[in-house]
Amino acid sequence: MKRLLLAAAFAASLCLPVHAQDAGSPEALQAAQELSALITGDTVQQMSSGMISQMWPHIEAQFAGKVDPATVADMRTEFEHTLTSYTNEMMKDAPTIYARYFTAGELREMIAFYKSPTGMKALHTMPKVMTDVAGIMVPRMQSFQNDMNARLMAVLVKHGYKN
Repeated sequence: MKRLLLAAAFAASLCLPVHAQDAGSPEALQAAQELSALITGDTVQQMSSGMISQMWPHIEAQFAGKVDPATVADMRTEFEHTLTSYTNEMMKDAPTIYARYFTAGELREMIAFYKSPTGMKALHTMPKVMTDVAGIMVPRMQSFQNDMNARLMAVLVKHGYKN
């Protein structure tokens, strides 16, 4: 029971809302909208494609031999559409978040960077980098959760709470 509670508490802590700073100036919000449009373009598609390529084989394996190929293909189409829509919807809030943490001047500096050759390369390459990073994180997540639970249980035991 305690293990279940610990796992639930840990998982819940990852989903807690972050208390935001001020919304930012109108000028910052305008610059943030420009930055977000610049960043969001190809980036969302690349990130979605990367996540799909990593996640889909695991989902598909769950249905191997249980459903026909046409159903699997339809499921993949739905999975791709849903993930891309979800990502696009989440990105709609990005300008407000950028404006909260950066001034209009800082945002304009970022826009200038992303319009430079190195910035354009970063926009094109970073989704691939992040997909690779996620690719090494996901397989390690279960081990991390097990290790975290064991460490938290050890603290509980140390303080007199039993397993």
